[in-house]
Amino acid sequence: MGIIERIKEIEAEMARTQKNKATEYHLGQLKAKIAKLRTQLLEPPKGSSGGGDGFEVTKFGHGRVALIGFPSVGKSTLLTMLTGTHSEAASYEFTTLTCIPGIIHYNDTKIQLLDLPGIIEGASEGKGRGRQVIAVAKSSDLVLMVLDASKSEGHRQILTKELEAVGLRLNKRPPQIYFKKKKTGGISFNSTLPLTHVDEKLCYQILHEYKIHNAEVLFREDATVDDLIDVIEGNRKYIKCVYVYNKIDVIGIDDVDKLARQPNSVLNLDRLLSKMWEEMGLVRVYTKPQGQQPDFSDPVVLSADRGGCSVEDFCNHIHRSLIKDVKYVLVWGSSARHYPQHCGLGHYLQDEDVVQIVKKKEKEEGGRGRFKSHTTGPARISDREKKAPLKT
Repeated sequence: MGIIERIKEIEAEMARTQKNKATEYHLGQLKAKIAKLRTQLLEPPKGSSGGGDGFEVTKFGHGRVALIGFPSVGKSTLLTMLTGTHSEAASYEFTTLTCIPGIIHYNDTKIQLLDLPGIIEGASEGKGRGRQVIAVAKSSDLVLMVLDASKSEGHRQILTKELEAVGLRLNKRPPQIYFKKKKTGGISFNSTLPLTHVDEKLCYQILHEYKIHNAEVLFREDATVDDLIDVIEGNRKYIKCVYVYNKIDVIGIDDVDKLARQPNSVLNLDRLLSKMWEEMGLVRVYTKPQGQQPDFSDPVVLSADRGGCSVEDFCNHIHRSLIKDVKYVLVWGSSARHYPQHCGLGHYLQDEDVVQIVKKKEKEEGGRGRFKSHTTGPARISDREKKAPLKT
């Protein structure tokens, strides 16, 4: 029996099992088995070189956005309108067969937009080049899920299920669970608050399913069994997603109003770019040379997903060796309490801040005058140059 058949068999068993207090331990074990099998499904077959036939493109710009959706929902048209890059659009499905990149110029930044082939139900199992599409989405900073407004709810659930099956978590944050494997000592289970979804026995059974018998587990929130399995797997990607609705002219005004009130939803192009900017959390920082005006033409773009937004991250973005020469920085902008503010490396910058770096002064070798610490001559007496004897 193959991995896909085993997954379907376990899912059928879970559907047959009633959900109550007596069966929660059994359901927890079944969920752990499915997670293990799906991880095996994503691994390359043994003996292969690992190359694959994907269509990954080189990262470019300050952020990457992937267009995900069913065939013929308007992804190629959206790419053409936002970037000017031509992507073939036609009245038949699977017009786009490969990844087509484009660049959005917005707020002095460059955002890479990827038009991917449409995915169908069963994409996580490899149908319709679904694995390659989802692999590109995993490397993105934001997912734009393009939906047909007349079929939005059904398509949205199917796409979310397919993405979650391969480890993508949309609009979720990592669970506050500390997990660390140990060599000895058994399993240590603790929590900082009362738990309603997981108890110690269920945690032990899930860890034993993964053949983990020595570990430390600490719950800092009331997490579920799925959250615990995600932490144990350790290969989940938490990514933000914006739902873009196309073809809204085929539905009534009541349905349009309902879609507009859903979180992370966009119905028009005017709001789309600003929503993308807001979700990606890009921070523009302008540099100011000492004694000169700030340079507003070429900002340094930071983000929490790509390194961080502190002064230390800003210095590392310019050059790795710069940080050891920094004495302090002067900051103008919304992150400063007064202008200018003297800040250290731990200060967090905000959008459109101006930063001036003040370097440490180079010390003169040996000091000055009679406080000179050493001479320029050789250190050992035997190496010193002998003076010529006096003439008599």
